[in-house]
Amino acid sequence: MMETFDLSSLSCRRIWLLTWPVMVSLLMQHLIGMTDTAFLGRVGEVELGAAALGSIYYLAVYMIGFGFSIGAQIIMARRNGEGRVAEIGRIFYCGCRFMAALAAGLFLLSYFLTPLVLRPAITSDAVYAETMRYVNWRSLGFFVVFVAVMFRAFFVAVTDTKVLTLSSVVMLLTNVLFNYVLIFGKCGFPVLGVAGAAIASVIAEAAGLVFFIVYTRRRVDVEKYALNVFGRFDWKLLREIMDTSVWTMLQLFIAVGIWFGFFLAVEHLGEQPLAVVNIIRSVSNISFMMFSAFATVTSSLVSNLIGAGHSDQVLKLIRRTAGLAFIGSGAFLVIFALFPDPILRIFTDSAVLIDATRETMYAIVINTMIQTGAYIVYNAVSGTGNTRVALLIELIATVVYGVAIYIVVIVLRSSVALCWLCDSTYALTIGLASFLYLWSGRWKNRRV
Repeated sequence: MMETFDLSSLSCRRIWLLTWPVMVSLLMQHLIGMTDTAFLGRVGEVELGAAALGSIYYLAVYMIGFGFSIGAQIIMARRNGEGRVAEIGRIFYCGCRFMAALAAGLFLLSYFLTPLVLRPAITSDAVYAETMRYVNWRSLGFFVVFVAVMFRAFFVAVTDTKVLTLSSVVMLLTNVLFNYVLIFGKCGFPVLGVAGAAIASVIAEAAGLVFFIVYTRRRVDVEKYALNVFGRFDWKLLREIMDTSVWTMLQLFIAVGIWFGFFLAVEHLGEQPLAVVNIIRSVSNISFMMFSAFATVTSSLVSNLIGAGHSDQVLKLIRRTAGLAFIGSGAFLVIFALFPDPILRIFTDSAVLIDATRETMYAIVINTMIQTGAYIVYNAVSGTGNTRVALLIELIATVVYGVAIYIVVIVLRSSVALCWLCDSTYALTIGLASFLYLWSGRWKNRRV
């Protein structure tokens, strides 16, 4: 645990030690989605495409809750940097109560509104039917994952990230086991196909939450952070959290929502292109987890530095973390460029799908090089506490991305590789806008 927060204590080695548990936890979480793809890739193209649409749709709704946890994380990190650690427990429990209520509300909305949203948007009847099977089961996960992300926010805020790795391993092993059993109907269970993948993910998330609870009770100094005091619900505190969180909630929902729009646009190109982008999504997540881990830690460390009175060191921190992220991402990109076929065979045994997907592997390399720096500076903006500016940047990038999708996918009906490169327009926009804001220095007097 850090005692003080200044750049001298944040060496490259220290940043790496904080980042690798987050990176491994993200890898484990992405492996959950990858195992879904790997199993369903051996069931059929319709199931593979439906899982892609269903999981992105679920992710868009999930991001509303995750955005709230990011706002709470920023405030908890600021209190940690200020040395006011006894206030962290109040923030944590207030967030957990709100998230439980939010999960119930979003579950009901999803149950009643999802058919109205997806039926007009999906052209294939078979893909629509399988997507609804996935979403109806997957949405049960709101009740556990929304509380689980509050635990994640707490551990990232206090820079105790090792537990994230352990919880993710528990989730991954649980998901692999139940994917095999439920998708293919093993051990006496019926063959559930895409619904089995959704149920397995929910069970895995529940296992992760149980692990967080047990770990916190046994290994965390609950008195230090006032986690032993449940207290009454504090509406004033909730409003304070929402002042930061509401913009992050909107920002993340919009970010994934436009990505869902991309998948819907590709679905209009046919069932095979949709299956291809689901495979590519799983492959790109491997490099994404690298720079995303550094971006997550950057946000928390920026908030801690500002809380400790070291705003002048933020830009140096960003350069340091970005350099490390480029080194880490580059290792994956070399493997993608040199060995595309062996990687693709992990997700499908169809030679036709592998041939259709190979070209898009090189688009991942281009996207990742742009995204690595862009996501780090963007998360640094959130770490300053000015989440309104982060939302504005997101809105601008979304418009640019939406125009690119319309031209490249809908109008030109380009190859999947060119369609996937639309991500670069989004990353370039948020990266440039975030850099200009940080360079201006207008964030230095922001209080949360």
